[in-house]
Amino acid sequence: MGRDLSALFDPVSVAVVGASDDPAKYGHAIAVQALRADGRRPVHLVNRRAGTVLGRTAAPSLSALGEPVDLAVVSVPAAGFEDAVDEALRCGARAIVAITAGFAETGAAGRARQHAVAERVRAAGAVMVGPNCLGIADNTTDLFLASDSFTPGGVALLSQSGNLALELQLRFRPHGLGFSRFVSLGNQADVTLVDLLADCARHEGTRAIAVYAEDFGDGRAFAEAAAEAGKPVVLLTAGRGDASARSAQSHTGALTTSADVVSAACRDAGVELVATPRELTVVLAASEGARRAAGRRVAVLTDGGGHGVIAADSVETAGLTVPELAEPTRQHLREALWEQSAVANPVDLAGMGEQDPGSYATTVAALLAAEDTDAVLMTGYFGGYAAAEGGLGGGGTALADGEREAARLIAARHRATAKPLVVQSMYPESPSCRTLAAAGIPVFAATEDAARALLATAPATARTGVTPLPAPAAPIRRTGYLETRRALEAAGLAFPAAREIHDETQLLAAAAELTGPYVLKALHLLHKSDAGGVALNLAGPAELLTAFREMHARLGAPSYSVEAMADLTDGIELIVGVNRDPRFGPVALVGLGGILAEALRDVAFSLAPVPADRAESLLRGLRTAALLDGVRGRPAVDVAAAAAAVETITTFAAEHPEIAEIEVNPLLVRPRGVLALDSRAVLA
Repeated sequence: MGRDLSALFDPVSVAVVGASDDPAKYGHAIAVQALRADGRRPVHLVNRRAGTVLGRTAAPSLSALGEPVDLAVVSVPAAGFEDAVDEALRCGARAIVAITAGFAETGAAGRARQHAVAERVRAAGAVMVGPNCLGIADNTTDLFLASDSFTPGGVALLSQSGNLALELQLRFRPHGLGFSRFVSLGNQADVTLVDLLADCARHEGTRAIAVYAEDFGDGRAFAEAAAEAGKPVVLLTAGRGDASARSAQSHTGALTTSADVVSAACRDAGVELVATPRELTVVLAASEGARRAAGRRVAVLTDGGGHGVIAADSVETAGLTVPELAEPTRQHLREALWEQSAVANPVDLAGMGEQDPGSYATTVAALLAAEDTDAVLMTGYFGGYAAAEGGLGGGGTALADGEREAARLIAARHRATAKPLVVQSMYPESPSCRTLAAAGIPVFAATEDAARALLATAPATARTGVTPLPAPAAPIRRTGYLETRRALEAAGLAFPAAREIHDETQLLAAAAELTGPYVLKALHLLHKSDAGGVALNLAGPAELLTAFREMHARLGAPSYSVEAMADLTDGIELIVGVNRDPRFGPVALVGLGGILAEALRDVAFSLAPVPADRAESLLRGLRTAALLDGVRGRPAVDVAAAAAAVETITTFAAEHPEIAEIEVNPLLVRPRGVLALDSRAVLA
């Protein structure tokens, strides 16, 4: 069930330590907000100088109150922070909101102080948000312990930025969105993002959870909690660049960026990943009605050709489709509209709205009822007729009245169907559009926002969840080519026959044991092909010996591997690897492999280990997936065997946390079965 945070969100009593009359101090802002709910629970103000604060008698200390305190907000200078926390614990505090800064964010010494305080809090059976946070609020329990007030609603916001919360407050307002809870995460010394996410998932007053995080701490635990939330989780994160790939020693490491890792974790967990506060608002507005489209087919309704074409492009760019409507639907529309209206998709009223605003409602109803549509986007001028200024005909005209009536009819039709309807309008604040918004229909000024909203309602990629990590296996101490290969063979991965050799005598003996043609590999190189440490398709012992002498003279490797050359004729070369991310743990990569893996960059990612069914989905989602089924006379390859190999490799990697990077490249997938042709691993 996770940690008990009841004292944090619905305490019996509250004390603000560091309350002040000085508007420049954070203790002033917190005290002002806390007193808004003085009738819900006792609110005590504490200031070491005593006297009065905000016209109320202030205690010089928590101890001086003479009664227990359930939640203490600590907003004092860093030098007095530890003493204030210790006193709160002695006074029975079960929860602490630590505003004070100057800890882990300042360096090692501050981190050590922070850790010591968190240990004492946990030892006392209490919980602490922060330090270095901006407070919390819970509109469902009238708990106001942040510097600003938040409009009530169903969104819980867990954020590392206070100013972002203020921006979202402004962006939410036109869409009727509000906050159930707000928590400033701070340094997460005790209560973490994962703890809060799990608690908000259980909270009846929260319908969706919005997260702004720059540091996930335990990213894998975040993904697991989000996957189990049972509510929409929308993530806005920063710092998803490629810095993590700078020191990579394998193709897998070089191809894996922070953005890839976060995207994979979000996909596996069913989290909506967004890039801006505006996009976060759009997705939440679309999620508010909990409507999901049955498919990805969108009908576009417009009253002008330009808006229709732009909307269709935006919808398709978002990954949805705008298919031509079936003949029964088109015939129904022909009967309802006038002759010049276009009915294929986009559906264009072509001026009929100016003659009869009710045609909007008629057409929306037809499109929502059509069997060949999954969602509807209405775009263009609707709203302009009833706009107070600038609308055609002006407010109060028959057209304006007709449009307002059409809005009421559209709202009623929307309530009677489960299909998503999204509106883009040049006049989103007009009375007609406000009627739609009040009925739960998302209304946007920008076409791309409307398209993104529809994407948020479309059937999601199958939420796979996060596969639990297996128990660690006995650690591997050496990760040379042959050691890595033997370990993977023991796990069930097939390789060609091979012999390790050190000199010409052993080389000729290996040639006698194996069937040519041969492959010769120098074993001291991580990237053998790049350094000329691989010779392929050596027809017989004589070619093998010549290649060995040339390679040994050039590289001087201590040992070599002689291997049977695999038949590459009908195979596809893949790359399968795992890179250990410091926040999300093992992350798997699958894609088109061979020596062009980095150049082609046709890869997909998932948290490891990757079960075979998920691995097959990743392979089928590659840009070059058509190659797997055979093209231009080539046979289809054994995708099921490839997926099973992905499961074997990624499970092995997950069992060995001492391995930082591991890859099999190429993994040759043939019409029947797979064969690993090369492997490499790097210890952490």
